[in-house]
Amino acid sequence: MHRAGYSRTHFHGCRRAASLTASALLVLWSGLLISVASAQERQQTGPAPQPTKGVLVYKDLSYALNGHALQKLDLYVPESNDTLLPLIVWIHGGGWKGGSKDYCPPIVWSKKGYAVASVNYRLSQVARFPAQIEDCKAAVRWLRAHARKYMIDPDHVAVWGGSAGGHLASLVGTAGDVAAWEEGHQASSSQVQAVIDWYGRADLTPVSKDSAYANSPSASLLGGSGSGVAELAREASPILHVSQDDPPFLIMHGDMDKVVPVQQSRAFAEALRKAGVKVSLVVLKGAGHGGSDFLQPEQVSVIDAFLNRYLRLQRSAKSD
Repeated sequence: MHRAGYSRTHFHGCRRAASLTASALLVLWSGLLISVASAQERQQTGPAPQPTKGVLVYKDLSYALNGHALQKLDLYVPESNDTLLPLIVWIHGGGWKGGSKDYCPPIVWSKKGYAVASVNYRLSQVARFPAQIEDCKAAVRWLRAHARKYMIDPDHVAVWGGSAGGHLASLVGTAGDVAAWEEGHQASSSQVQAVIDWYGRADLTPVSKDSAYANSPSASLLGGSGSGVAELAREASPILHVSQDDPPFLIMHGDMDKVVPVQQSRAFAEALRKAGVKVSLVVLKGAGHGGSDFLQPEQVSVIDAFLNRYLRLQRSAKSD
């Protein structure tokens, strides 16, 4: 009897140990995915710029009450300013399963008179779509609700993202009227005045039609592939939310992109034009899925002109 009892205890102990080991491996694997995706993101545009002197840095601001650890943002605000500042909200890439707010290419615009926020959001291994767009919209609303505290102009906000972040930025721009995705700070709006989309996926419906997408990041985002996710794939596609009241778009994409075909951005830009939305499409010859090409002086000038036109000039006209 004693021996049999020992065997049962030993068996349950082993089972608990195995369960704990499996949980630990899952955590390690998730961390590895995030690290790999973050490394891939850094390779897309080079080392992340760092804040310089004259910029106030607010780290890990929670934009969701009692939220997940990923529902935080960093904020960079030029100091010694006596006026409200237009805001750039950066949404990182990483296949919706990795990446981090720590990698924020637009941070250099904080030296150009913009407040810059860099947003983390729940990743696909934590929650499936629409959690990601809910978080991005919640971050915009939180920033508006706290605009005065951080010297932000709540009426002049641009959202900008790369790859998966480009997809989410585009969805913020085209789905500003989707009430089902609005959570927290309901008194504030998540609608923005301008969108910069770097090589984001505009149409996710192939996930529901093409078996080649079965193990893709898009399938992980939606929680599966095939006809079972057809409706969710449509909801997650910025191109299917386009309407004439969408904000101006700047879309930038490399013609040698092997991850997201440039045709995605061509079709998206055409849909925006047909709806009467102001859109500029810049196709970078020889560029792939990101890379230093996107922050070359010529492209920075294009971005500066776009932000100046739709955040600064419109802001000046409104105040006159």
